[in-house]
Amino acid sequence: MSDEWAILSRVPDILEEYNYLNTSSEVPVVQFEYPENLKNLIDFTIDNGGPREQSEIESIIKDVLHYSVKTGHSNFHNQLFAGVDPYGLAGSWITDALNTSQYTFEVGPVFTLIEDALIKKCLALFGFQDGDGILSPGGSISNMYAMVAARFRALPDVKRTGLANQPTLVAFTSEEAHYSIKKAVHWLGIGIDNLVLVKTDCRGRMIPDELKKSIEAVIESGRKPFFVNSTAGTTVLGAFDPFGRIADICQKYNLWMHIDGCLGGTAILSSNKTYLLAGSERADSFAWNPHKTLGAPLQCSVFILKQKGLLHECNAANADYLFQQDKFYDISYDTGDKSVQCGRKVDALKIWLMFKARGMSGLQALVDNAFDCARYFTEEIRSRSGFRLVLDEYEYTNISFWYIPKKLRVEEEHQDASWWARIYEVTAQIKEHMVKQGTMLLGYVPIPRKNIGNFFRMVVTCHPRPSFDTMRFVIDEIERVGESL
Repeated sequence: MSDEWAILSRVPDILEEYNYLNTSSEVPVVQFEYPENLKNLIDFTIDNGGPREQSEIESIIKDVLHYSVKTGHSNFHNQLFAGVDPYGLAGSWITDALNTSQYTFEVGPVFTLIEDALIKKCLALFGFQDGDGILSPGGSISNMYAMVAARFRALPDVKRTGLANQPTLVAFTSEEAHYSIKKAVHWLGIGIDNLVLVKTDCRGRMIPDELKKSIEAVIESGRKPFFVNSTAGTTVLGAFDPFGRIADICQKYNLWMHIDGCLGGTAILSSNKTYLLAGSERADSFAWNPHKTLGAPLQCSVFILKQKGLLHECNAANADYLFQQDKFYDISYDTGDKSVQCGRKVDALKIWLMFKARGMSGLQALVDNAFDCARYFTEEIRSRSGFRLVLDEYEYTNISFWYIPKKLRVEEEHQDASWWARIYEVTAQIKEHMVKQGTMLLGYVPIPRKNIGNFFRMVVTCHPRPSFDTMRFVIDEIERVGESL
């Protein structure tokens, strides 16, 4: 091995040294520094000098690790993802080492068949008897794939003529849906003014009657409804829309029904939570991110749809230099024209390897454990003095709550706007102190449209494997910091 390749043998050792492969709870989640301070601690400039010694490169890598967030830490609960599955990480390393793409069978033979097998498995898991699919670079793009397919089905000529002189298309999504839907209507030229945000109930679920009223109002305005996005596991409250009733409405008005299950799709692997996805098999398309709850390495996003051949038909550009029709093998395995990309990482390997290594029962155990820990956390919050749940119960593994310090509890009977403003401020202050001390990363969010200010959003994922002890630590730490303010 030449000197320039020798660094690769050192990387696992350095990762282990800095507790990134199996993070100890004894080390900080992050060594926080403000941006200007961090610029003084690490030389980020790219100069015009020559090659560096390996020891210098190792030093640079160690600096990067030292000041980076340890998402594999048991006290990292800040995002919808956390640590990585070791089998998925192995797949990610292999993916990058082989450095191939996913557009033709000849350049990615094994990975083409891996993706094909994974798509077939996902079609079966989510109740799509037949269909098609693709791995995309994130859930936002998966949701955009769905909207493109729906637009093509509604207006087949749009691929050739564009939106000029076409009916004005209108999409629908809940007010709690992911912001990627708003970005999709912008990028696809539909326009944000033609995205209708449907009201939700107190638990964050789309109200079917409100959807129906919104569709009828759009029809009366002379515009053309074409797409309904429903959500399996909303970003904040983890809510699941009533898919069966939404499917009835979409069927009545001949609208494409998509499910953004990027977060909550993982419930399909649970032994007792699959009911959350009841009715989802009636959707036209589904997006799922195994890199969220399940712990596949970022990024790993699956998009499936029922209508076979539609992905290719609406996205194909027929590039002659890639997709020759007289190849010596079955060209149906050249999947690149289904994609909006040309170069495309072979992300399927990561989740496929997790399925192969753990089996369905192993993945089920991981997901069930996450749900068990989320249930335990909710019960502890409900029974602990000073803590208050935003909702009385939660469908997924997101738990939203407040902590009320003792000095504010004496005024709790007078819960006016100023008292709540102090609670919202305390929430942000607790987060700040925990980050600066490196003890925990836990997000907080408001829901302004429901007149709710800052509250903590606890996210329980499969990796690193949570336990009742790690759940109690979160509660104890918030209480400790809250009382120290």
